[in-house]
Amino acid sequence: MSSPASPQSVARCRFCSAPLEHTFVNLGKSPLCESFLTLEQLDRGEMFYPLHAWVCSECYLVQLKDYVAADSIFDDYAYFSSFSDSWLRHAAHYCEAMTERFNLGKSSFCVEVASNDGYLLQNFVQREIPCLGVEPSWTVAQAAREKGVPTMESFFGRATAKAIRKEHSRANLITANNVVAHVPDINDFVGGFEELLAPKGVLTLEFPHLARLMEHVQYDTIYHEHFSYLSFGTIVRILNAQGLSVFDVEELPSHGGSLRVFAHLTDPGYHKVSERVGKLLETERSQGFEALETYLDFTAKVEASKRSTLQFLIEAKQAGKKVVAYGAPGKGNTLLNYCGIRSDMIDFAVDRNPYKHGRYTPGTQIPILPPDALDQARPDYIFILPWNLEKEIRKQLDHARAWGARFVIPIPTIQILD
Repeated sequence: MSSPASPQSVARCRFCSAPLEHTFVNLGKSPLCESFLTLEQLDRGEMFYPLHAWVCSECYLVQLKDYVAADSIFDDYAYFSSFSDSWLRHAAHYCEAMTERFNLGKSSFCVEVASNDGYLLQNFVQREIPCLGVEPSWTVAQAAREKGVPTMESFFGRATAKAIRKEHSRANLITANNVVAHVPDINDFVGGFEELLAPKGVLTLEFPHLARLMEHVQYDTIYHEHFSYLSFGTIVRILNAQGLSVFDVEELPSHGGSLRVFAHLTDPGYHKVSERVGKLLETERSQGFEALETYLDFTAKVEASKRSTLQFLIEAKQAGKKVVAYGAPGKGNTLLNYCGIRSDMIDFAVDRNPYKHGRYTPGTQIPILPPDALDQARPDYIFILPWNLEKEIRKQLDHARAWGARFVIPIPTIQILD
């Protein structure tokens, strides 16, 4: 059970403004997970911020306090969606399905919020469907424009929505993948959808499902870039409060288990409500997501996961084995910092993103090299930090079996795979 916070430290829920008094999990202090270090920065101090997740006892929104301003996090952002082949396929299938289901064409207008490097909207551009990306990070926004994807550099909210509506029109489709968790002012953000959506328009949100995070002990998906962690019931409340209603939901395997939520304006409420909406709400209720006690057992599971990771690494190094990490994702940096793993445990990491080559992981300062360094080192164990891409990565590294390498998955507890 969590102990109540002291009166001086009580913050308010970013959605319903109730006091935040109950700990979901406290992962100590950690640097920003996408702030990879250059060689020159290794000799300087780093900023560490509390990574303490709370649960609201009124609306059950799991959340971090606003320890870091969003513009500090997303100014020079190192995450490029296009470096994941499976995510590119996911985006292409989405665009094809939405085009067919909602009859999108050359007279439609589609907006993607947090459009990153144009990985998704390039599919609409190829179909000659008018579209616009909204992306706050200049690094990935520029990459999108180089692909021919119109991109507006801005954080999204009501003011941005009004500007888009004035310059273009209301949107027939608004896409927001893996971004609703990234915004500190969730009410203004969701209110922007209501401001921009056409009367018969559709909003789709994709985000990691809190139920899967808890079930599979995915504590490494908690980091400063993610301000909120959402159940289906909680996102329904948040949308309803801003004049939007959910009419369908899909459960997806991406990112360890996500939801794709379909919403429209409550008035006029154009689309028929699927029976899947009521079923998932009832499933969450039956699993205790409307009871505070359900959230207070998570810390013990996280601590057990940490112990299993450290036990494996200690035993491997004592046996003289070489361990190399594959990937340097944000989630990996949460795990490395929480567990205190440095280059004495993991020799180095490799990553497909050239932006990270020659840099070091924040906090733990593990060097990041190009993927071919893996073939040269021929490690005994390949520690997969982006475990949500396990199948894709194991396929890419099938040749590592030739020297007897074994794959290691750290979540929910250590799994060693041939």
